[in-house]
Amino acid sequence: MRVALFTPLAVSAVLAIATPWAGGRLPPRLAAWLLTLASLVAAVGTAIALGMMAFTLIAQIPAIAAEGEWSPGLVAAHTPVIWPVAVVCALALAGCLGSLVSSAWRQGTMWLAARRESRALPTDSDMTVVDDPVPHAFALPGSPGRIVVSSGMLRALSAEERSALLAHERAHLRHRHHLFLLVLCLAAALNPMLRPVARAGSFAVERWADEEAGTLVGDRPLVARAVARAALAAKQAPRHSLAATGGPVPQRVRALLAPPPPFRRDLVVAHALLMVICCSSLALSANDMDRLFDTASPGHLHAAQWRHDHHER
Repeated sequence: MRVALFTPLAVSAVLAIATPWAGGRLPPRLAAWLLTLASLVAAVGTAIALGMMAFTLIAQIPAIAAEGEWSPGLVAAHTPVIWPVAVVCALALAGCLGSLVSSAWRQGTMWLAARRESRALPTDSDMTVVDDPVPHAFALPGSPGRIVVSSGMLRALSAEERSALLAHERAHLRHRHHLFLLVLCLAAALNPMLRPVARAGSFAVERWADEEAGTLVGDRPLVARAVARAALAAKQAPRHSLAATGGPVPQRVRALLAPPPPFRRDLVVAHALLMVICCSSLALSANDMDRLFDTASPGHLHAAQWRHDHHER
């Protein structure tokens, strides 16, 4: 049980170390899906594992034991987690949940602000041009979503580059990339070890939009030029997560100028295996926890005493 309980933590550590390398060697769309799902499984698995370890100590509180109808003494005698470790797990879980609530509040506030901003825009098309000399371009998720481009950004790009830029932003809206970013952000808040995974997943989302734009305009180097020129024109970090100049622009440009990454079956299998290991370890741990509290229940004690007396006779 002890090894199985710590397995989600080990899976998170492996993802944090290997994912930034693996994400750049997969097709961006596949990388975004795998990294988002893997981070979700690892984050939830870690929280459940910490909760089970903490509960081995909480279950020894007399009021909790009375409510659950088990013996706190037997739980203490049979638990595989020593109390200092259980205390650390309880504190870590409380910190992780606090971080999750704080991050969820920030993301929810940003999402509501984006929806209000989107509803305030004209509805005759999916694109709005704002009269602003400062170059910027971004996608606003909503129902429907909107693309916002400043007049300064339009002046900074050629007609072909503008088409590539708009194709990039439409890819963000079409595939609901804000949901990928939301899951990655919340998973990293729940499990800080997954922050490198969130960064790699965010980069994969931008690369996904880049590659789709390259397919739509039929010219990947054109998309690279549009991204590079837009970033140079903006000269500052974007304030929206789905901005055309988001992510590490030099790496995006290099990727667009290089051949598209091939499908790597080994990396897909490795991510799938990590998720299966995480889920399997939680199932094993839950089964062991169930046995622990069955052993500490009065019914189990009476049955064990009856078997002992019957054997004595």
